[in-house]
Amino acid sequence: MAGISGTDALNSIYLDYNASTPVAPEVLQEMWPYLQRHYGNPSSSHWAAATLKETIETARSKIAAALGANAGEIIFTSGGTEANNHALKGVFFAARQRGRGCHIITTTIEHPAILNPCAFLQTLGAEVTYVPVDRLGRVAPEDIERAIRSDTILISVMHANSEVGTIQPIEDIAKIAERRGILFHTDAAQTFGKIPVRVDSLGVDLLSVAGHKLYAPKGIGALYVREGVELAPLVHGAGHEDGRRAGTENVPYIVALGKAAELAAEHAHSPAMRVLREALREGFSSAFGDRVRFHGDPKLSLPNTLNVSFVGMNGQDILRQFPEIAASTGSACHSGSTSLSPVLRAMGVSEYEGLGAIRFSLGRFTTREEIETVLALFQERLPAIIRM
Repeated sequence: MAGISGTDALNSIYLDYNASTPVAPEVLQEMWPYLQRHYGNPSSSHWAAATLKETIETARSKIAAALGANAGEIIFTSGGTEANNHALKGVFFAARQRGRGCHIITTTIEHPAILNPCAFLQTLGAEVTYVPVDRLGRVAPEDIERAIRSDTILISVMHANSEVGTIQPIEDIAKIAERRGILFHTDAAQTFGKIPVRVDSLGVDLLSVAGHKLYAPKGIGALYVREGVELAPLVHGAGHEDGRRAGTENVPYIVALGKAAELAAEHAHSPAMRVLREALREGFSSAFGDRVRFHGDPKLSLPNTLNVSFVGMNGQDILRQFPEIAASTGSACHSGSTSLSPVLRAMGVSEYEGLGAIRFSLGRFTTREEIETVLALFQERLPAIIRM
């Protein structure tokens, strides 16, 4: 993976694509002129800004096309976190301005970019219901429907969980939301580019995209807002983005996101990552048998994500013995002690099993040789770690 990972790229293996992706060469090539030559402010009226407004709209159209949306339904943001915040807070403040009650429904396994804004809105008077998931990390649509109240204004359920890869029944929940007249948002940061993401097929009113999960740079994202949805601005200032999101447009990164969205539409149908992911799963299962457990839905899951527990062990301790492998755990380490991942806890996984969890997330540049190397390294070193 020369040029992609680590201080010694030839000996490093990057399997943390759900955390962040490298910038794709095609994306870098597309954005580079806007870092070098086209430096004007798109809102200016002179020659340095002449083509930039058109460039922004071209990128907006590319993202809209990839999502099956209209260009006017795309708002550029600083990333997935801002997009999620804008969806939640924008709906809340718009509803409160109309004097409506403010009840929100979400799940117990959402990203902190959903859970923390929900907690903040609770301090402002919102009421939030956190719907549990099953052992596979999947929420039941009927549980979402049971949580609906007369004052429910928004349902927010992630498209797929970043830690275990389980894909949620978004289409079924969307039908419930539409029937009950409730807005529906999904965080698609982990799905756009891995599986098909089309807003009409999903049936959502709002959808968040994060550039750095999509082979674009960090610091750019987008929020899809279905035409007619009332959303209060999150960032106030001048009238950028038709008054929906103030701030001088980040043209190079907007161009990058547009190109990344084009590539996403191509790669979302590729079976290559799933084949490599299954090779990794089968290799661990064959080598370690009952010492491993796999988390998430084995069928309805992201094609690149494998969450595996080494039972009775500590995932962070294991990864320290493999410095050439970039992977992650969902566990948190505080003052020398490790706590179970909130996602696995919500799924009902025990600490004995869950503390040994490691997430391997593959990407566009992952090779079969890297997967084989990881399996060989684990077969070589893990027995000694178990005896420690």
